[in-house]
Amino acid sequence: MYRHLRTAVVIPAYNEARAISAAVTTVPAFVDLVIVVDDASTDATAALAADAPATTRVEVVRHASNRGVGAAIVTGYRRALAAGCDVAVVMAGDGQMDPADLPALLAPIASGEADYVKGNRFLHPAVWREMPPARIVGNVVLSAATRVTSGYHHLFDSQCGYTAISAAALARIDLDGVFPRYGYPNDVLSRLNVAGMRVVDVPVRPIYGPHWKSGIRLGAALHPIPWVLLRSWGHRILRRGAPTARA
Repeated sequence: MYRHLRTAVVIPAYNEARAISAAVTTVPAFVDLVIVVDDASTDATAALAADAPATTRVEVVRHASNRGVGAAIVTGYRRALAAGCDVAVVMAGDGQMDPADLPALLAPIASGEADYVKGNRFLHPAVWREMPPARIVGNVVLSAATRVTSGYHHLFDSQCGYTAISAAALARIDLDGVFPRYGYPNDVLSRLNVAGMRVVDVPVRPIYGPHWKSGIRLGAALHPIPWVLLRSWGHRILRRGAPTARA
């Protein structure tokens, strides 16, 4: 438990046999529940997650078919709510998120200052030497677009998936409607704006190891994400008349 918050960590995973055990075992001890959502992996991801140390707090949920990272996160959110958790944090199964940053994500929720907290790698001084140049360019472009479509003009690094959300905020958004694949962070931000949720950025360390390889294909960036941005912008305009949510 973090302060007074029963905390869950949701780890969406697809073919992460190489890294999943480390991702699970490095989750801080104050986390009450670790939910690994195996999105129909074809390797040993599920088995390795289940066999990782500290399995008493680990649950592995398997999708029968590949549904996408957004759908895997929603599955984890639903399990966290069913388990009575107060907050759900998303961490990747590939080790790209530093567990040491977890308290910084939880603190604004614990103090009542925010409903949703997201990492911002551009607030960390290591971003310029750690993040590949192509990723920097892509993140800058998508972040600028998401500021417009989501209504949260103070946010940046929209594609950072290291996030924490309160159970109350999860109850206010339509989880069934969240975009199921790449682009889900942009969609979630727009839905949070419609619900009037407070969202803040905190610095997180960018991690790109020597064997890092992006799971995002060019087609995924060129086709679905612009569509998601347009859809979420239209949804927000229709629902709220384009006001900006509280900072």
